[in-house]
Amino acid sequence: MELVKQSKGRELVWILEHPLTFTAGIRSSENEVLDKTIKIIKTNRGGKISLHSPGQKIVYFVLNLNLRKKDIKNLIKKVELSIVTFLKLYEIKSYTDKKNIGIWVKNKKIAAIGIRVSNWVAYHGFSININNDLNYYKKIIPCGLDNTKVTSVRNECKNEITQIDKKLSEIFLKNLKNI
Repeated sequence: MELVKQSKGRELVWILEHPLTFTAGIRSSENEVLDKTIKIIKTNRGGKISLHSPGQKIVYFVLNLNLRKKDIKNLIKKVELSIVTFLKLYEIKSYTDKKNIGIWVKNKKIAAIGIRVSNWVAYHGFSININNDLNYYKKIIPCGLDNTKVTSVRNECKNEITQIDKKLSEIFLKNLKNI
């Protein structure tokens, strides 16, 4: 992080999928874990309990806001715009919610955002449920919300889901130019 802050290191963006993993953000509590047999990995990102699993795309980044606008709200808006724009490619109408961070479709969460900023370096990222098994959400209270109120691109899309990484990276990188 220090190298990125001092401009000696490059900013990073990468897209991946995790094996089945449950993480706890800094605002999580133990009562959000319904299945006490699962392993929870503690992180320093914002947010509560989250699920990462095969079929879910995770976009991680390390961005130096010292070289951009020092505006965290603007960064979050660009992340949200990127997700909404990506979902439009699959004819999915999505929206933000002022009370609950993330992206929503028909009152169900399809994408989560968890960002941390330290010394104006932003890191962690966001996830989008593409074709992951949503039953794993029954083991937790994801992001402090009703675990039945999650959805995926597969559940909402009428079209074939193709070239996800390419489309998602093009959209996100384009929006990064305006941060």
